[in-house]
Amino acid sequence: MGTYVYEVMANVGEAITRNKQMLTDLDAAIGDGDHGINMARGFEAVHSKMQAMEAEIDIGKVMKTVGMTLISSVGGAAGPLYGTAFLRAAGPSQQKTQVDVETAGLMLGAAITGIKERGKAIRGEKTMLDALEPAYDAFMEGAKDGKSLIACLEVACEAAQQGVEYTKTIVATKGRASYLGERSRGHQDPGATSSYIMLKALLEFLRR
Repeated sequence: MGTYVYEVMANVGEAITRNKQMLTDLDAAIGDGDHGINMARGFEAVHSKMQAMEAEIDIGKVMKTVGMTLISSVGGAAGPLYGTAFLRAAGPSQQKTQVDVETAGLMLGAAITGIKERGKAIRGEKTMLDALEPAYDAFMEGAKDGKSLIACLEVACEAAQQGVEYTKTIVATKGRASYLGERSRGHQDPGATSSYIMLKALLEFLRR
């Protein structure tokens, strides 16, 4: 993932836009009903910003721009959370033009720490962390076994997908969905779903 960073972000944005209605429907069941709309708007803004900085090859600077753009353009809780994730991911990728397994692991770990601190959330509360933390664990396990970046992302995506499924079985204790209490059980978390969509878009791009 070198100077491909722009194409990666374009692919992530396209995947979110493609799934906008599905994410909005999931959110309508247990939240404000605007997750897909907000995320698509955010990535449209990211796309405009990316076109204006095509010459920048420092991945950290690109991540920082993505983070700041999401914070300023995505409504609801998702903007600050995803924005913080990208801002934190900018740290390990600073002054880098290529991302290897080690850097990718550090970026994902930093992003998750940012989400936990910003959202005051932990795994098991029916949030994006229920997809992202298992994905990170699987990624690092793959890295420890000496797997390639694509192979690490493959196991990470599988774990994230299982995490999304897991959110259907638990009660929300964070965010708007927590107001529903027991009635939130049986519903898939939209944030966990958008996290999975983004990871899968990254994997599919690298496979190509």
